[in-house]
Amino acid sequence: MADNVIEVNQLTKRFGDFTAVDHVSFTSQVGEVLGYLGPNGSGKTTTIRMLLGLLLPSDGDAKVLGFDVRTQAELIRPQVGYMSQKFALYDELTMRENMDFYAGVYDVPRRERAGRVREVLEMLGLLERQNDQAGELSGGWRQRLALGTALIHRPKLLFLDEPTSGVDPSARRTFWDLIYNLAANGTTIFVTTHYMDEAEHCNRVGIMFRGKLLALDTPSGLKASALPGAAWDVSPDHSGASLVTALSALHDMPGVVRAGLASDRLRVITAPDTHTAESLLAMMKNAGFAQASIERVEPTLEDVFIALAGHDVQ
Repeated sequence: MADNVIEVNQLTKRFGDFTAVDHVSFTSQVGEVLGYLGPNGSGKTTTIRMLLGLLLPSDGDAKVLGFDVRTQAELIRPQVGYMSQKFALYDELTMRENMDFYAGVYDVPRRERAGRVREVLEMLGLLERQNDQAGELSGGWRQRLALGTALIHRPKLLFLDEPTSGVDPSARRTFWDLIYNLAANGTTIFVTTHYMDEAEHCNRVGIMFRGKLLALDTPSGLKASALPGAAWDVSPDHSGASLVTALSALHDMPGVVRAGLASDRLRVITAPDTHTAESLLAMMKNAGFAQASIERVEPTLEDVFIALAGHDVQ
C-alpha cells in the first residue's frame, strides 16, 4: 500500500461557539487527486489552513508528509505548494518576475532558479507571455501563473483552494489538464471546489457540509452508496404545464424519494426496485400530465450531495 501523504484523525476547529471543522478524518496517498466538495463556509479552507500549520486544531491531530501539524509545521510548508483563493500575485511584476520572486521565497538554489522558472513557464504555456505584467492578465492567465508560483519548488503535495473560481470554462478545462499531468508525475493534489463537474474528475471526493465530512469515496462509489435508488429526468408536459405543479405532484407519488428542479426539467430519485420509466409515466399521466416524458439518467454528484446534506450547493 502506498504511504499516506496526509493523515487526519478527528480534526476539529472551533472559533468561539462556532465549529468550522467538526471531527474530520481521512487519508490521502501519493499521486492522488483528492477533492473536497462543498459550499462556501463548509470548512474546506479551514481544513487546509490546519494542514498547513497556519491554524492550530482545537481537537484531533493530523500529519502531512509525516510531520505533525501542531509541532512540525515549519517542516511541512517548504515541501508543499499552496494556491489560495486570492491568487497571491504581485501585479506590478511580470510573470517571470513573480515566478523568480517565489523561487527565492521557497529557497530554490540560485544556480537553478533561472532554469526552473523557465521550465515551469513552459510547462504552463506561459513562456510567450512571460514579460506581461500580472496586473494586466485575465482570470485564466492569472490562475496559471498562481499555480506556477506554487509549483516552483517542486512540492510533493499541492493544496489548491477553489482554484477555478471566477474563471471561464475553457480556462477551467486547461487547468484540470495541468492537474492530471502533475498527479501522473507523482504530485499529490488536495483541491477544494464547489463545482460538481470538477469533483467528478477527482480520484476520490469528500463531501463537506457545515463542517462535517459526510462521505469520502470515488465519484462512482459515492453514487452507488449514497443514493437510495434510480435517477430520472422528467419533462412534465410539452404544452407548458407548470414545473412547480408537476413537482408538487411528484412529491406525493409512492416510491419517489426526492424530486427537484433541474433547469427546464425535474430530477427525480426513486427508491430501489420501485419504478420503471413506464410506471413513472403512468403516474404522471394519472396526475394530469398527459404529455410527460421520462428518461433514466446517470446520477450526478449533485444528486449525491443533496441526498447526503438535504441542501443545494450555493
